[in-house]
Amino acid sequence: MRAAICDMVTVARYLNLTMVVPELDKQSFWADPSDFGDIFDVNHFIYSLRDEVKVIRELPHKFSGKVPLSMQPVSWSSEKYYLRQILPLVRKHKVIRFSRTDSRLANNGLPLRLQKLRCRVNYNALRFTPSIEALGNKMISSLRKTGSFVVLHLRYEMDMLAFSGCTHGCSDQETAELTRMRYAYPWWKEKEIDSEKKRLEGLCPLTPGETTLVLKALGFPRDTRIYIASGEIYGGEKRLAALKTEFPNIVRKEMLLSDDELRLFKKHSNQMAALDYLVSVASDVFIPSNDGNMAKVVEGHRRFMGFHRTIQLDRKKLVELIDLFEDQELSWDEFCTAVKELHEGRMSQPTRRKVIAGQPKEEDYFYANPYECLGPATKRREKLKHTET
Repeated sequence: MRAAICDMVTVARYLNLTMVVPELDKQSFWADPSDFGDIFDVNHFIYSLRDEVKVIRELPHKFSGKVPLSMQPVSWSSEKYYLRQILPLVRKHKVIRFSRTDSRLANNGLPLRLQKLRCRVNYNALRFTPSIEALGNKMISSLRKTGSFVVLHLRYEMDMLAFSGCTHGCSDQETAELTRMRYAYPWWKEKEIDSEKKRLEGLCPLTPGETTLVLKALGFPRDTRIYIASGEIYGGEKRLAALKTEFPNIVRKEMLLSDDELRLFKKHSNQMAALDYLVSVASDVFIPSNDGNMAKVVEGHRRFMGFHRTIQLDRKKLVELIDLFEDQELSWDEFCTAVKELHEGRMSQPTRRKVIAGQPKEEDYFYANPYECLGPATKRREKLKHTET
């Protein structure tokens, strides 16, 4: 969501267009009815971008009877696509509604000023609502009272497993349930999935059990305070048993906030995710079990804040090592050594993005490593502050 908004603001600026406050998707699996203003501070969004893009809350009255042209921009497009293909349509129809905005702007090859605008929107204009910010800060303060803490972004929710087809460690009954769910959603295009093949290719989230082994192998002590950022874990407490046994100092948002504080968020998954986002960005160490969009955007945000440590798990090699260990072909000490060596260069060190011409899905994601915007953290914050004055 954040990335898509940043991209569309950048497109609007490049084409010198007025932007209407974004509508949010309410048709996804979670069916979250939240509007933009329920998650983000609308006034701040409009005001902070006033010198770049004119943002309005709704279409002017003169367009009220006009049905806008609805279309999906081509994925991973350069700014030239929008200039040559989209701007003529805007001139003709006056109003265009983009029905899909995920990954519609290229990672690389854009002018530096546009790349920096993407960062400005993400790290300055997109501020959460005061109520979300207040609860997020309360959670962070509570976690800080006992020292440092780790955030484990444990992507093991039912929708993730059904969509990805990753069922390693699931029972036959669970596998059948997840398969039925995948077939029930027509917009999930891939239906026949070889779970084990996909796992060995590193394309599945680590299971809670696998994640437990990795955390131990990396050397995290038993008393490490671990905040789990996720929705409802598929399989419930039973699936978290091994993790809780090895790391009993597990914390979730329900343990940090009262029922009254959480009540308004319960049926709003995007607002709950916003709380997890704030805690994830503030953590001492961030560890995602899968490299989904939220994990990537959090990683980039942490780089921007001063290259705070994110451990980018190499799932393909990890599952090979886990299988060797569980088949007793590796001792525990050999397994630990291999896991540590594997991740020595995967701690969010400063680096350039990997560019693969013609394969944008395979190259590094702009929002995971917006190196065009990175430098001394104090200078970056001063520059953003200067744009507000």
